[in-house]
Amino acid sequence: MTLQQLLAELQNFYVLSISSLLGIFRRSLKWRDVLEQMDYAGAGSFFIVFLVSLFIGMALSLQISTELAPLGLKMYTAKIVSISIIREIGPVAIALSYAGRVGSGMASELGSMILSHQVDMLRVYGADPMIRLVTPRVLSSLVMLPILTAIGDAVSLAGGYYITVAVSQQSGAFYWSQIGNELNFFNILSGLTKPFIFGYLIACISCTVGLSTRGGAQGLRRATTTAVVLSTIMIIVVDFLITQVLFFILGMQA
Repeated sequence: MTLQQLLAELQNFYVLSISSLLGIFRRSLKWRDVLEQMDYAGAGSFFIVFLVSLFIGMALSLQISTELAPLGLKMYTAKIVSISIIREIGPVAIALSYAGRVGSGMASELGSMILSHQVDMLRVYGADPMIRLVTPRVLSSLVMLPILTAIGDAVSLAGGYYITVAVSQQSGAFYWSQIGNELNFFNILSGLTKPFIFGYLIACISCTVGLSTRGGAQGLRRATTTAVVLSTIMIIVVDFLITQVLFFILGMQA
């Protein structure tokens, strides 16, 4: 890819990102399309989010309690698990799962519509593809990924509770009391801010790549792979940047 092509792709991404947000306030937006995308992105992703979150919580609790046991510090298991899941592991792991399932689906669906000229047909009939195709997907990601993250965090903490009580033989009441102590402003802000940004990035990247599909079946495969890879990279990079910004705003130092 040449520098000129890279700049053109970045321009398309920025234009799509802004236009998709402005489309939310357009009267031509069909809320039925939004609800369909929410059902696909939210209800369709619930099972995988549940499984991923459950076993992450169980594995994390098992690892931490095992390492803390020789030091006599098993009582801090819940504190470490809650901070890790709410701040970092929960939002990132669920966003990666969301990108793998929903982001790839967006890219492949829009790519197939480009290759079969369905997007051109929308323009012929006077419909704006940005309003009909992109804005519902962006809006559904902005709504559903934070909800899925909140559900996933709760499931992970429940999985950690099972390991803490059934395997480590600790008090369940003490576990939940420590969880409650860690539900402070910073942890909640960090845990809720990231899914909104991740959802927006995943939807915009996937739609941009999907609408840029060229070259038949191989081009569609390349677009789907590119959407997942770029979304994965951006999730990791932006997670670090958001954490740094929140630390700076709240005056916290490492």
